[in-house]
Amino acid sequence: MKGEKNDTESTSIVEGSAIDDISIDCVIFGFNDGILEVLLVQHGEGDSKGEWGLPGGWIKKDESIDNAASRLLEELTGLDNVFLEQLKVFGDPNRVSFRRVLTIGYYALIKREEDKLKASLVLTDAKWFKIKNIPNLIFDHNEIIDYSLKHLRNRVRQAPIGFNLLPEKFTLFQLMKLYEEILDIEMDKSNFRRKILHMKLLKPLDERQKDVSHRAAKLYQFDQEIYDILTQKGFNFEF
Repeated sequence: MKGEKNDTESTSIVEGSAIDDISIDCVIFGFNDGILEVLLVQHGEGDSKGEWGLPGGWIKKDESIDNAASRLLEELTGLDNVFLEQLKVFGDPNRVSFRRVLTIGYYALIKREEDKLKASLVLTDAKWFKIKNIPNLIFDHNEIIDYSLKHLRNRVRQAPIGFNLLPEKFTLFQLMKLYEEILDIEMDKSNFRRKILHMKLLKPLDERQKDVSHRAAKLYQFDQEIYDILTQKGFNFEF
């Protein structure tokens, strides 16, 4: 995010109410038509006008870091109570050329069909980009995305957090494509089906896909109770 508050500061924060020189930048992942995507924003004013970067903003003096990240996420997407985790502090002294600014990196996983993207006075556009087609971004935002993707790849092998990117009801093929996209590998369909069903993580539904040109596949939901257990104790998601 930009080092000068006029470029990135949320319009809801009045002058003097934010912590100076410490910002938040968030990598927001989405999954659409079998493709992993990242949400980027285009600045509408200042030195970075017209350039793309990660959504972010400043931390109010009276809020926690996590609450600030949740607020900024909700302001842009219209969503609350989404999966959000802190990555680390990015503090290279040269990340912003004219001023020393530390940024706390987060990543979020949201369901694409639920987001309600909103621009603001300082952002002219918000757009989804395929993970393999990310343009050159401002400051170290490409580095933050690379770091968050590596972190996500490790996390989905340890906990079933990938379900936060899927619709409420999904097919086994959609689930497999999700993990193929995140891990950047090809999976054997039969082996994937056998292992994922063996985990007892999914609840089969008496429903099939609708309005598809191919044979309608069976739909599933994840089991919230098993999900919570596996999220806490971890599991081995290797294929």
